[in-house]
Formats: sequence, structure tokens, C-alpha cells
Amino acid sequence: MNRSSDLPPERLAWLAWLPVAATALFYVLPPDLQTYRAFQFLPQLAAYTALAAWSTCNTSLTSRLGLQPVRFGRGLRWGLVTGLGLGAVNVAVILWLVPALGRDITFLRDTPHARIPAAVMLPWFIAAIAVFVEVNFRGFLLGRFLVLAERMAPALPPPLASGLAVAATALAFSFDPFLVVTFRHLHWIAVWDGIVWGVLWLRLRSLYAPIVAHAVEVMVVYSIVRAVLA
Repeated sequence: MNRSSDLPPERLAWLAWLPVAATALFYVLPPDLQTYRAFQFLPQLAAYTALAAWSTCNTSLTSRLGLQPVRFGRGLRWGLVTGLGLGAVNVAVILWLVPALGRDITFLRDTPHARIPAAVMLPWFIAAIAVFVEVNFRGFLLGRFLVLAERMAPALPPPLASGLAVAATALAFSFDPFLVVTFRHLHWIAVWDGIVWGVLWLRLRSLYAPIVAHAVEVMVVYSIVRAVLA
């Protein structure tokens, strides 16, 4: 569980539910409204707004998010290994398994990411995305869900609470509207990505680990898939 006993009592942890609610709300919108980018980005806007509000009402933010400098080295090592491993797995899934199941992957040539020059995507844009996404989903959402679950103890055993928090965060990440609209049936890959990154954060208490793992994995997948589909 989250080691909140070492920190001052946390306030406004419930704000983590706002982006989840915004994501659910998106899927009840009429289909024609779901095509608008403004609606697709509403959950992310809700997430960063909630993060900003939460950060103004709490102290020791680097500890709560897992960004203490002392955790960087171990997070970097685990992030590199995990990112390379996940990258290899996801390349195999996208290039071999998905086509073998009769699903299309050629649409990846037309995604917003594919239209950005490779010199911009590698490594700068991908690294920036990894930072923002992991601060949101693992640092803020997962961390806050663990705090909320901790407050339910002993009714909710710690292993079960941690597992539910990781799973909920992974599903919220996988069903982010922009990700689903952009990557279509491939958005399911984000479920196991989110679980692995969540477990990394949970075990190491270092947000550097999922940030590095996310960035390295996407760089591997982006480079190989882009080259194959070119």
C-alpha cells in the first residue's frame, strides 16, 4: 500500500475519480460528438485540472508522486529493462499477432503520431508524452487510488486494494478517448502496459521507472512499426 503514514495526511485524494468519471461520460455521448477532439481530450483536461487542485492542497509532492531524486537510479535501470521487454512483446503483437487475427494495422500510417516527423518524435515528443502520461496515470491517479484504498482498511485487504487500484488505473489509461479513437482495436495493448507500469510504481515507489519504461517501449514500437509500414 501507499506509505502515507510517513507523510502528512493527504487531502482531496477523491479528485482522482474526476478523470475516470469524465472518461465514462465520454462513452455515453452521442457518436457524432465523440468524433470531436475537444470531447476526446476532456478526460485529460479533467485529470490535469484535478492534479493541479490536489497539488495546491498537499505537501511533499515529490514523495507522494514517487519523484524523489534518490529513486532515479533504480527507476532508470528497471525502466530500461521493462521498456525494452514490453517493446519487443508489443512489436510482435502489432506486426504478427494482430494481422494473423485478421485485423488491420495499416491505419497506423495515418495517426497523428505518424504525421509528426521522426526527428521530432524521437526522442523528444515521445519522452514528453511519457512524462505527462505517467505523472497523470501512475503518479496521480494510481497514487490517489491507493490512498483511498488504504483508508478502507481493514475492510479491503492490502493486496486486493493494490491490485484493484493498478487494474482500475490501467483500464482508465487504455480507454482514454483519444487513445481509443487514434489506435482503435490496438488500444487493448495499453491494458497490459498500464498493469506493468503500475506494478513498477507500486514495487519501486519511483515514478521514474514507469516514465522510462513508457518512453523506451514507445520508442521501440514507434521505430520498428514505422519502418515496416513505410
